Amino acid sequence: MINYRRHRRQIERMYEDRATISRQKPDESSVETKLISVTIYENEPCKLSQTSLARNGQTEAQNDIRYDAKLFIAPELEIKQGDEIAVTRAATGRVETYTAGEPFPPYSSHQEINLKAEGWA
Repeated sequence: MINYRRHRRQIERMYEDRATISRQKPDESSVETKLISVTIYENEPCKLSQTSLARNGQTEAQNDIRYDAKLFIAPELEIKQGDEIAVTRAATGRVETYTAGEPFPPYSSHQEINLKAEGWA
């Protein structure tokens, strides 16, 4: 029989990064229909893992950056597709911003969220 509490503790020992999750919600203080970014969770322990190398999107005008990553985080957090996730890397202190994909149903010990990074250099 699996001891899920111990299993979760072992997984969480690998969490070296921190995540802040934001979601777009309607601005109720405005008469216009406008979305604002609202922080849902802040400074949550997590582990970021790269799932693919960056794709080369070099054009004459710019260099597009696109790659996929995976976030391992606590199962009780409700993360939705389209949420913006800012991950602070422990080793460098660098903040990287991603868009959450459709979450895989959480395990009892953790959940895995596919992330997409898009930008330009």
